[in-house]
Amino acid sequence: MNIEPRMNRRSFLTLSAGATAGLALGAAAGASPAQSAAPAKRPISFFSKQLHWLDCKDAFAAAAELGLDGLDLTVRPKGHVLPERAADDLPRAAEAARANGMRLDTIVTAIGSPEDPHAETILRTAAKVGIKFYRTNWHKYDKSSPIEKSLSDIEAHLRALAQMNKDIGIRGNVQNHAGEYFGAAIWDLWHVLRNINSEWIGCQYDIRHATVEGLGCWQLGLAAIMPHIQTLNFKDFAFKEKDGKQIVDNVPLGTGLVDFKRFVKLLTGPAASAPVSLHSEYLPERPAPGQSIPREEVFAAIKKDLAVLRAILG
Repeated sequence: MNIEPRMNRRSFLTLSAGATAGLALGAAAGASPAQSAAPAKRPISFFSKQLHWLDCKDAFAAAAELGLDGLDLTVRPKGHVLPERAADDLPRAAEAARANGMRLDTIVTAIGSPEDPHAETILRTAAKVGIKFYRTNWHKYDKSSPIEKSLSDIEAHLRALAQMNKDIGIRGNVQNHAGEYFGAAIWDLWHVLRNINSEWIGCQYDIRHATVEGLGCWQLGLAAIMPHIQTLNFKDFAFKEKDGKQIVDNVPLGTGLVDFKRFVKLLTGPAASAPVSLHSEYLPERPAPGQSIPREEVFAAIKKDLAVLRAILG
């Protein structure tokens, strides 16, 4: 596998020095501190899946150089931290985040119930290093049983998770992933979370997936699930033709069908200030066999997505 060497941080430090100099010049010209300093920016973490071609330490260094605020770190099979290695490697990841001035508030897991292998170890370690939220695994419906049976079974798993989360001190979030998944329709996730009624299990709301499944009515599902939203995903999509069929295609932020402006305006309560994760899933996760990641192109794309998202969040 041909992976390019880790990048240096010279450009990041140069930009930082330039920004500091700019503030000093503003103060010298008589501007007040309030006029000189830029307003506080909403922290934005990056879903680390598209940085799997870098090890964890280098991924945090890359995030710093790209101007991100942190990583939404994969702690799952084939992720940056493997579940069976979480007790040792998750603290190392937290140290890498601190060393680069990065946040590590959220992780993405494959945990669907307290009985899952390594679930308790992952969550206890995560809480210990200061991680506040984790994404749960997805649940699918059992098509051989009535839908009410699947909902009851899923609710039991999530209720047990909520109790474990409370005991540990970390919040779990279910993503409304498009497709034949529990939560894709929103009403099912709303129904179960309302029944459980616990702050320790909520929703990781993904506007891309919500728009795929409810192109003309996603705002209704958003209004219902709003009180349960604890974290947010931002990504975009378009439809394209393949083999005579229309399929969903991930695209750069702001170039697809998601109405981000309307979405942000509709957010209310805690959801309006929930932790944000930027996803650039049109980019490669890992290099194809015999190829290398086009590093500069990938980083340029992430920077552009980040600039678009900062503009969206205002």
